[in-house]
Amino acid sequence: MQHPAEQSLLGKQTDYKTRYDASLLFGIERQVKWAEFGVAEGALPYQGIDIWTAYELSWLLPSGKPMVAMAEIQVPAESPCIIESKSFKLYLNSFNQSVFADSAELTSVMVQDLSAVAGAEVTVCILSLDQAAAAGLSTLPGSCIDELDIEIGQYTEPDASLLQCSAEPADEQLHSHLLRSCCPVTGQPDWGSMAIEYRGQKKLCHASLLRYLVSFREHQDFHEQCVERVFLDLHRLLVPEQLTVYARYLRRGGLDINPYRSTKSGPWIAGRLVRQ
Repeated sequence: MQHPAEQSLLGKQTDYKTRYDASLLFGIERQVKWAEFGVAEGALPYQGIDIWTAYELSWLLPSGKPMVAMAEIQVPAESPCIIESKSFKLYLNSFNQSVFADSAELTSVMVQDLSAVAGAEVTVCILSLDQAAAAGLSTLPGSCIDELDIEIGQYTEPDASLLQCSAEPADEQLHSHLLRSCCPVTGQPDWGSMAIEYRGQKKLCHASLLRYLVSFREHQDFHEQCVERVFLDLHRLLVPEQLTVYARYLRRGGLDINPYRSTKSGPWIAGRLVRQ
């Protein structure tokens, strides 16, 4: 069965346009994957956003002078469509020789175009390089499980049966930097770090969690869908009072994607990690 993204320019040789073209953006319906996961639109067991960071943003002022900046884009997790990443990159590149009066005008254009493709209101914040530098780097909360001395042998597909828990109360924060998945069209690797925060009457076995996360290593799916799968598998196992799962993926093509899924509403932590 053809993946919906195969209808986009992902994995195809592409001419890069340097003048504004909103038609380059391509949306992929989330409903297909939600149905596979057994959840329904309008009855999602989580809230959240997809935080994109654009590192290669440039445009021209009316004087012809180029400007460079970074942008943070937030797409609601319940929006009907994911914005396909290569189309997003091509869209951003189309600003390179396009004239905008200032960053406010560019922000307005981006909000309009991205919201139309996502099917929900998208927020855009353009940052000067000084503003981005002042924000600094962040670290993930809680305990890192990467130093556990365990044997691992499953890499092809995520397997929820690897997860184990005990019947004891727990309130903890865990993270791992060993997350790796692959693009569902090109097979290119996507590297990232994942954080899990939960509270409830069951406690995760840390070794089982690490085995489970590593089982994504050759799995082909989008960043957003990998995070949703982890959230749903943990939610079904733990039946928690509270659960938050988020990933900070490394940039590819000048963009990183950071999906957040949680039983609680924001604010969402958006700090950039050292590998990003």
